[in-house]
Amino acid sequence: MLVHLILKSKASDGVVTISPDASISEAAKLLSDRRIGTVVVSSDGEHADGILSERDIVRELGKSGGGCLEEKVSGYMTRKLVTCTSHDNVGQILQQMTNGRFRHMPVVEDDKLIGLISLGDVVKAQLSQVAMEKDALEGMIMGH
Repeated sequence: MLVHLILKSKASDGVVTISPDASISEAAKLLSDRRIGTVVVSSDGEHADGILSERDIVRELGKSGGGCLEEKVSGYMTRKLVTCTSHDNVGQILQQMTNGRFRHMPVVEDDKLIGLISLGDVVKAQLSQVAMEKDALEGMIMGH
């Protein structure tokens, strides 16, 4: 299964982004309001400059205290992004996420952000594929 099939199946209104100049407090509010775990950091809404997760915020709060809430997102975002394309294989993406211990991956085509997939999206796609294969095998065994 390819990433573009996951993007097609997601009921989405695009990728949620935040400016690198926004405060950590603004990012936390956005994550809370949208009920999401990660936001892509983008200065123009089209290119991924970084990514900021709720884990990043909680870790910094634990380390530095509440003062970090007024700091800029750019100081706490992950800059070294692991991205995929819409034509990448879901199995490979699952392996990358597992090995890298991250839960979200931006989907980029021609250097432009076109989507964001989560570990949950990937697992759901894998389970769906396994169920279809199981049904096909049962059908062949039963002679249907």
